[in-house]
Amino acid sequence: MSATILIAILLIIAAFAYQTGRQRAFAVAGNKRSVLHSLPVYHGSFMLVWVLLPAIAVLGIWTAIQSTVVDFLVLDQLGPAYADLSLSDRNITLAEIHNLASGDFNMDQAAPEIAAAAELHNHLSALGRWLSTAVVLGLAAAGFTLARRQIGTRFRARQQVERVVDVLMLACSVIAILTTIGIVLSLLFEALRFFVRVPFYEFLFGLQWSPQTALRADQVGSSGAFGAIPLFAGTLLISFIAMMVAVPIGLFAAIYMAEFADRRTRSIAKPVLEVLAGVPTVVYGFFAALTVAPVFRGWGDAVGLDVSSESALAAGMVMGIMIIPFVSSLSDDVINAVPQSLRDGAYGLGATKAETVTQIILPAALPGIVGAILLAVSRAIGETMIVVMAAGLAANLTANPLEAVTTVTVQITTLLVGDQEFDSAKTLSVFALGLVLFIVTLCLNVVALKIVQKYRERYE
Repeated sequence: MSATILIAILLIIAAFAYQTGRQRAFAVAGNKRSVLHSLPVYHGSFMLVWVLLPAIAVLGIWTAIQSTVVDFLVLDQLGPAYADLSLSDRNITLAEIHNLASGDFNMDQAAPEIAAAAELHNHLSALGRWLSTAVVLGLAAAGFTLARRQIGTRFRARQQVERVVDVLMLACSVIAILTTIGIVLSLLFEALRFFVRVPFYEFLFGLQWSPQTALRADQVGSSGAFGAIPLFAGTLLISFIAMMVAVPIGLFAAIYMAEFADRRTRSIAKPVLEVLAGVPTVVYGFFAALTVAPVFRGWGDAVGLDVSSESALAAGMVMGIMIIPFVSSLSDDVINAVPQSLRDGAYGLGATKAETVTQIILPAALPGIVGAILLAVSRAIGETMIVVMAAGLAANLTANPLEAVTTVTVQITTLLVGDQEFDSAKTLSVFALGLVLFIVTLCLNVVALKIVQKYRERYE
C-alpha cells in the first residue's frame, strides 16, 4: 500500500476516533457536560492525537530508512565481485538496479546478477510496504483502544492535548531554527573553500568582476577576477533608485489612507494598492524590459543623453513600484497604531490636521516607519528577476543610472545556470556572494525588528 493511501486511511480513522471520543465523553457523563473535567472536544482530540501521531511518526521514519535498508540488502546479495566497489561505482550499480526495478530498462539486456538484484529490490520494497502498513495500522488501532479506555469524568483531556500541542509547536520551532543554521553552515563551508582559492580582501575590495576561468590546464582562458565591488555597487545603486520611488509614494499613500481618506475610499484604495504585492516579479521584469526601458531610452535620445537599453534606472524604477505596497501597508498600520489621544490632544490645542500629522503623528510613528523602510530595502537587495531582465549582466563600476549594471543576486543566478564544475572558483564564488548578501540582509532585518520592537513597547 502506498504512503499516500495509508495516510488517507489514517485520517479517516482519526476522524472516526475524534467522534468516538466525543460520544464516549458524553456517554460516561450521562449527557451532563458539567460533570466532565474537560470538554468533550478535548476527549475527541485526545483520541485523535493517539491514533494519528504515533502512526504518522513511525510511517515517516520507516519511509526515510526503507530505501537505504533495501539498497544495503540488495548490494549485499550481489556477491564478492561487487564487495569492494568505490562510492561512484556503487552509485552507478544502484542506479542501474533502480532503473531495472522500475521497468525503465529491459531485464533481458542486463547482467544476470543485476537483473536478480532488481527482482530482489522489488520484492523487498513490496515486503517493506506491507510491513509498514501492518505496523502503522496496528499502532493506530492500539492508540484508539488505549485512548478510549482513558476517557472518564475526571480525566484531564485538555491538559493532555495542550501538552501535545506544546511539543508540536516546539518541534516546529526547532525545525525552523535548524534549517536556518543548516543554510548558514552550508554557505559558510563553501565560501571558505572559495576563499582558499581567492584571497578574502581581493573578493571584498577588488574592482573587477570577471569570473570566467579555464576549465583545463592546457586551455587558453582567463584566470578570473573576483573583485565584488562592482556587484555591490550595482546592488546599492538599483536599491537606492527603488527606494527613491517606493518610500515617498508608499509613505504618502499610507498617510492619506490613515489620516485623510474616508472609510469608503480607504476600503477601496488599500486592497487595490496591495494587489501590487501579489504580482509575480517576472511580470514586473517584462514591464521593465519591454515598456519602461524603451521609454527612458526614447526620452534620453530626445534630450541628447545616451541611455542604455538595459539600465539601472529602468530596473530601479520598476522595483520601486513593486516595493510600494511593503512601505504603504506597514506604514499605514503603524500610523493607525498611534494612540487617538495624541490626535485629540493636538486638535484640542488648536493644531490643524496637517500640523497634527507632521508634528505629532509622524514623529510618534517614525520608529515603525523606519522599520518598514528597512524591510523594504532588504526586499530590494534580494530581488533578482527584474534586474536580470531590465538591468543587464555587465559588472560595470559606475554611479550612472543610465548605464547597465548587475547585482549580487543576478550574478549568483547566472553562475549557476548550465553545466558547471562545482569545485571551480567560478562556481564557489556564488557562495561567497550569498554569504555577504545574507549578512547584509540579516543586519537590516535585525535593525528593523529592533526599531519595531521599540515602537511596540512604547504604544501597546
